[in-house]
Amino acid sequence: MIGLLGKKLGQTRVYDENGAATCVTVVLAGPNRVIQKKTEAIDGYNAVQLGFDDQKASRINKPQTGHLAKHKAEPVKRIKEFRDFTKDVNPGDVLGVDIFDQGDFVDAIGITKGRGFQGAVKRHNFRKGRRTHGAKGFKRRTGSVGACAWPGEVDKGKKMPGHMGQRRRTNQNLKVIQVRKDDNVLLISGAIAGAAGDYVVIREALKRPKK
Repeated sequence: MIGLLGKKLGQTRVYDENGAATCVTVVLAGPNRVIQKKTEAIDGYNAVQLGFDDQKASRINKPQTGHLAKHKAEPVKRIKEFRDFTKDVNPGDVLGVDIFDQGDFVDAIGITKGRGFQGAVKRHNFRKGRRTHGAKGFKRRTGSVGACAWPGEVDKGKKMPGHMGQRRRTNQNLKVIQVRKDDNVLLISGAIAGAAGDYVVIREALKRPKK
């Protein structure tokens, strides 16, 4: 598996040679620096740690500062570990968007936008209550959530009002439309979870791996 850490910049559209428009998400996915290379003999498994987005050394906590100093790496804002990295790399190497090709399929992992506390109508798409035939004060309420005598409690997992959004989500099998190496930018078809400026992980699609 290959992958990169990146930042979602926004969405736009591009046109092919026939004039057909494709909606794409713009992801700044480089440069990624190789911080550590883990091996089966020493660590018990094979993995590669990548760092993205430079940071001031004064803003890095002590554990991360010691880890970066041990491997002689520059301070970064985000570190991500990729298991079974198929590309042969070593600490200090720099990876760019050119590890992907136009037409490849990728999975994009991000954190959805936070919507705060929401009711069941917005959060779970419940239907609204009746507005006629004597119904009062029941336009956006959930209705009954459990029995009285038995079991006398609300079932676990019941759809209720609560915090909406800010969940880790993976969008699978998205096609790479363009690879702009000079700008370290990937144009990926479709939508990716998160707001503009959020960090995302772009990895090779598990169900449609890179050939």
